Amino acid sequence: MRPMRYALAFAGIVAAAGVAEACPNWQLAPAFGQINLSAGFLPDPYTRNVTAGGSYNLQTCLNNAWGWVAAAPDFDLYYQTNGTYQLTIAIESNADTVLLINAPDGRWYFDDDGGYGLGGGITFTNPRSGLYDIWIGTYNRASGIPARLIITELSY
Repeated sequence: MRPMRYALAFAGIVAAAGVAEACPNWQLAPAFGQINLSAGFLPDPYTRNVTAGGSYNLQTCLNNAWGWVAAAPDFDLYYQTNGTYQLTIAIESNADTVLLINAPDGRWYFDDDGGYGLGGGITFTNPRSGLYDIWIGTYNRASGIPARLIITELSY
């Protein structure tokens, strides 16, 4: 059973936002699978090939977010922390991608261009244990764009 989600926030900026029907649904099964990782996991980084994009416009459901994602998460990360490591989730692609995460604290985190090249990336300096629902979107409306999800505890 997934935890209840209450608060909304964005990486670096906390903002209240209404959730409209055009928002992605964290309750759907992830399109590219899931993994359980514990602090100190090897190999680090963990990578997964995915495709970016979708038909859900983030501007219609979250303040200070933009881009296009699928309805369902692309990937689910179940992470168990020990309080020692930071956790970074990033995207690498030849296209301009965005990253949206619904974290164990129930907040939404968004980034554009903080990852590799034009890919999104978010670092949780004090990550919580639990479920991280991850969407890999595109800046411009598109779908099926090749991308690589990167999960690491290393500095990047």
